Amino acid sequence: MSSKTPRQAISLRRRQLLAAPLAGMLAGVVGSAALTACGGGGGDMPGASALGFVSGPISGLGSIIVGGIRFDDNNARVEDDDGGLHDRGELKLGMMVEVHSSSIDDNLGRGTAVVIRFGSELKGLVTAVDAAAQTIRMLDQTIEIRPETVFDPRLAGGFSALTAGQILEIHALLDSASGRFLATRIELEDNANAFRLRGVVSQLTTAARTFNIGDAVINYAGIPANDLPTLANGQRVRVRLQAAKVNGQWIAISVRNGLRRVDDIADARVRGFVTAFSSPERFAVEGIPIDATNARFEPGAGAVQLGALVEVRGSASNGTIVASRVKAIDRFGDDWRRVELHGRVSALNTVAQTFVLREVTVNFSRVIEWEDGGPADLANGTAVEVKGVWSEDRRVLFAAEIEFE
Repeated sequence: MSSKTPRQAISLRRRQLLAAPLAGMLAGVVGSAALTACGGGGGDMPGASALGFVSGPISGLGSIIVGGIRFDDNNARVEDDDGGLHDRGELKLGMMVEVHSSSIDDNLGRGTAVVIRFGSELKGLVTAVDAAAQTIRMLDQTIEIRPETVFDPRLAGGFSALTAGQILEIHALLDSASGRFLATRIELEDNANAFRLRGVVSQLTTAARTFNIGDAVINYAGIPANDLPTLANGQRVRVRLQAAKVNGQWIAISVRNGLRRVDDIADARVRGFVTAFSSPERFAVEGIPIDATNARFEPGAGAVQLGALVEVRGSASNGTIVASRVKAIDRFGDDWRRVELHGRVSALNTVAQTFVLREVTVNFSRVIEWEDGGPADLANGTAVEVKGVWSEDRRVLFAAEIEFE
């Protein structure tokens, strides 16, 4: 990035001043969601060089941005939650990931990823679509579509592209207070030999060998006991299911522990919903225990309650994050909705006021803040940073800030 002029030295203050009008402008533009566990119960620390841990949805590209940190992923090992290896080009906006990284530089908001693990929460057949509520039903779960939900390019049109009978794979956060999944990314699947669901066990009946996840009744009678985790109500699991119900029940092909074990690490950061709550000092985020006895709360401890969206930072020890800071996040606010992209401009159209960046069409007609340049400086091949929000149909990202890099 180029060195800052005196004008850029006051950028932070300007951003603060712009925050209020930004909300109104973007709301007009679009017309009106860290973290369900991606790991399958954790594992050994993936590499001795990993000093940081961040989990949540991918909110930006170039390389990837998670929890406000931009991670260099050039040499990272990328794997799914079953350990299968993948190319880093498969990492997409809205995917739920966990990043094991080098030491994180908070001044620059940078880190180097060692391992990136991703995994979705649901894969199955859409059985109902409610346009008024902006929800769909799948695997007997309710999935809420939000303005920040990212759609597969084959689902052009956003929510209007969703129909009953489609097979979808959905990355999401689980809101235990409402029992709903909040979709962060939705992908269209051509077919599926098996479905997948990750969630919390309830109504466990060992005699009948069934349990519930939300409204779904899961029958695990066909799985040998030695292939099962120790099941209990309140436990997080991930299950593979046959693609059709039998007598109103989903038949489990496999059941695995879905609660990620966070390895002991000095810098652990998670974003997600409060899924269990005893007090502001003792709670869980997407199933991960949090000890916030000595934490600083933003804006205050009263904001932490069941179903609250929070960001926790601290150190991990024996599977618990000992928090130094707990920050409540407004899930309807611009900070949560905003996408950040870094890359080089292509397909510049000065008449339509659009260009393509990281395979995303960016509209720059309503930019609030330009840095180190202006509209006349845009050209194909120019390196820029863009921050903005999606249009309602998810076809375009409306830029609020553009900085030349």
